Amino acid sequence: MADGSLTGSGLEAAAMAPERTGWAVEQEPASLEKADCKASEVQEFTAEFLEKVLEPSGWRAVWHTNVFKVLVEVTDVDFAALKAVVRLAEPYLCDSQVSTFTMECMKELLDLKEHRLPLQELWVVFNDSGVFDQTALAIEHVRFFYQNIWRSWDEEEEDEYDYFVRCVEPRLRLYVFGYQKNSNIQAKGVRPSGQKITHVVSSTMMAGLLRSLLTDRLCPEPGEEEREIQFHSDPLSAINACFEGDTVIVCPGHYVVHGTFSIADSIELEGYGLPDDIVIEKRGKGDTFVDCTGADIKISGIKFVQHDAVEGILIVHRGKTTLENCVLQCETTGVTVRTSAEFLMKNSDLYGAKGAGIEIYPGSRCTLSDNGIHHCKEGILIKDFLDEHYDIPKISMVNNIIHNNEGYGVVLVKPTIFSDLQENAEDGTEENKALKIQTSGEPDVAERVDLEELIQCATGKMELYARTDPSEQVEGNCEIVNELIAASTQKGQIKKKRLSELGITQADDNLMSQEMFVGIVGNQFKWNGKGSFGTFLF
Repeated sequence: MADGSLTGSGLEAAAMAPERTGWAVEQEPASLEKADCKASEVQEFTAEFLEKVLEPSGWRAVWHTNVFKVLVEVTDVDFAALKAVVRLAEPYLCDSQVSTFTMECMKELLDLKEHRLPLQELWVVFNDSGVFDQTALAIEHVRFFYQNIWRSWDEEEEDEYDYFVRCVEPRLRLYVFGYQKNSNIQAKGVRPSGQKITHVVSSTMMAGLLRSLLTDRLCPEPGEEEREIQFHSDPLSAINACFEGDTVIVCPGHYVVHGTFSIADSIELEGYGLPDDIVIEKRGKGDTFVDCTGADIKISGIKFVQHDAVEGILIVHRGKTTLENCVLQCETTGVTVRTSAEFLMKNSDLYGAKGAGIEIYPGSRCTLSDNGIHHCKEGILIKDFLDEHYDIPKISMVNNIIHNNEGYGVVLVKPTIFSDLQENAEDGTEENKALKIQTSGEPDVAERVDLEELIQCATGKMELYARTDPSEQVEGNCEIVNELIAASTQKGQIKKKRLSELGITQADDNLMSQEMFVGIVGNQFKWNGKGSFGTFLF
């Protein structure tokens, strides 16, 4: 290679490819999953993400265009512009479709570009040390996003709603519905000895604290088997040591962790004292803070503080997670409840999310009781795609205070009503009459059907859980119930139509058989920037 040329296969082999290294398929594109921004903010948010995961210099890449491939070395990254500052690598290696494209021509071209190249045109060269794995993955995600998702006209469209909700999810419907994260941490199950252990976490153990613990939590009740007790200085090591049925007790203190709490077994994680006295703070680069996949996880009495995040503070992928008397100080999205997962949140406080405080996916169950959700971009985001494979979420919201959020207190995301659905709404039945009234958007209050009448029309039977004097808070509760009923009725009609086309004439129209509405009452909506409730159609 004295002439500085290199065959295409050689340069391509040098570039890091997910199929070759194997690591890319084990992680998901966090930069795409949690955009949480307007279209006009996409580049800024992408730059923020890259600053957290990208090595700023010292790595090599193949500059790949339609005309040539050339090996370059990155000396700096302009994150705001999504460009890398490069120089030609030594020795000079190039594969060009034009035989006259010499090293001098390449230098001249780089000079014209001021040695600044778009990140999506760079393919990171594989390095055995693994130092640049995250860099390669991040650039691959940027490349995928700008080649397959982003459209030049996106910024020209309405900029009111979250870009991910408005544009990315509809363009990646198969990705959204098919995606179920497979945690690298597998459930251990019951300990081989069959014994359950209580793990005590304390940076320092004083005699008085130990006496209190023995009295309150560690001494077995009459007839109860004794448990082994293990002591840890940090909560992450305690969780990693857990098997099915174990308990972790975190004593007062400020604990800093740099890894992810991957909880795959049914355990209890509880703070011994008030949440403000038991603080677990996440620092360092990483995607998630608390990852839950266990069948029955209980977390109580702890304050979680999130920094340098890409994904939300807590994600329930599957199973059931109960959060009680906790404080969640977020940075990106707060809690995400994935499809088929169940989440119960009681007497807790959540704030600070740049996206939604709580994201509720189709087919999940979510119970929120006596919580504060505030100072987020949106309070609660409910995703209803009306896909045939998933029901809309099953939601209970009772006595929550949802306030001071930038957008709405609660947002329901759903598709525009299909034309065949509109045709069905003309058949004059009481069910469709109620649906038509609720989806028509008429501002005249006199034209609106009574909430109880609507529910009776839509379901045939349902007791109204609470009726109070009209107020802003009560109207907010009614709006949520009305929209969820309308969405569920729409989905039922679509399902019935599809079954009919297949020659199946029976379809279950009873919403209560789906346990859809446990209760949406007593919630207070105050000082939310756009109001208590909004519906976003895509």
